[in-house]
Amino acid sequence: MIGRLFDDRGNRMSPSHARKGKAKYRYYLSSVLLQGKPARAGSVRRVAATAIETLVIKSVRDHLKPSEPIDDRSLINTHVARVEVQPDQLIIHLAEPPNTLALPWRKIPARRRREILLPEGIRPEQARPIRSETRARLVAAIACGRRWLDELIADSTANAESIAKRENCSARKINMTISLAFLAPDLVKAAIDGRLPHGIGVARLTDLPTEWSRQYQILGLPSQ
Repeated sequence: MIGRLFDDRGNRMSPSHARKGKAKYRYYLSSVLLQGKPARAGSVRRVAATAIETLVIKSVRDHLKPSEPIDDRSLINTHVARVEVQPDQLIIHLAEPPNTLALPWRKIPARRRREILLPEGIRPEQARPIRSETRARLVAAIACGRRWLDELIADSTANAESIAKRENCSARKINMTISLAFLAPDLVKAAIDGRLPHGIGVARLTDLPTEWSRQYQILGLPSQ
């Protein structure tokens, strides 16, 4: 893709990278930024390399359906003349007719703003989001609860005791985890997005009433 990527003002986007610990993150940066001329940059100044490359390669393969095996680098070098990055689409200029492909696309923000569900009496500046490790345990527990509930529904011989024996835990833990399968969908989404407030984890969310409005009431959260 090097040398073929341009922003929507016609500026070439140059490959670059950053490191965080041992991880290396590749991206393309509008070349005018490197020249100290940010006012000349297009609407999208920086894009993640892997996301752009994967989308372009897949789209070109699906469009051309090459009859012979060809590696990704050769595919791009042979068939792609230019890729223009626009705010809501990628325009791929091919080396042969039809000349262009337009792909819906939107840059994912590097940092998504998380709007925490605020407990009653807590001001926004005082709110803290759920810890990442707490979030991971909660999401995993919700998935287990749903899986075990599906098992009980599908298999008439299954019960909490038989699942507990297999999972090497107590039947009470199985029942408490299954209760997470009845959480309000917006609470589940907030858990996945990391928007639950600090302190709300597995222990607070197990064995709540099945009525969704009551769940919010008990947790002291505004209903959605």
